[in-house]
Amino acid sequence: MKAVNEQDIRTSFVNCSKGEARRLPLPRDLEEQPWDDLDFLGWRDLSAPGRSYIVTERDGELIGVTLRFPSQQRGFLHRSMCSLCLTTHPGNGVSLMTARKTGAAGREGNSVGLYICTDLACSLYVRGRKIAAPGARFKESLTVAEQVERTRSNLDAFLDKLFD
Repeated sequence: MKAVNEQDIRTSFVNCSKGEARRLPLPRDLEEQPWDDLDFLGWRDLSAPGRSYIVTERDGELIGVTLRFPSQQRGFLHRSMCSLCLTTHPGNGVSLMTARKTGAAGREGNSVGLYICTDLACSLYVRGRKIAAPGARFKESLTVAEQVERTRSNLDAFLDKLFD
């Protein structure tokens, strides 16, 4: 992913109003992001538990999505798998994140959901830049490049559902 600035991020959101996009908090470490290793920029809203955001490049333009997830605590023995990168995490390491659909469907309250790593570090897990708990990444016959492509395809499929 190419480096983006605050203005690029704020104008990229497709499932919230322009006013909401202006008010949402941005990552504090925006300049230090490992852009070459990111398929999407994801961050949690520290001022509003249960809110997070994703910005990604798609067909040459930026697409930003606001997400919500429950803040319920699961037991540490419970493990879940991320639908994007296929990394498993114990406890609350994976959350069902929902996004309001775009257009009239979104205004009527329709949304779509996906199980995603709660820390939104899928790109880094796939590339081995961030290590999850033991047993979180299965040994695969796919190359890292193929795993990256699968992660991007999974994200694209989720984004397609926002525009239905």
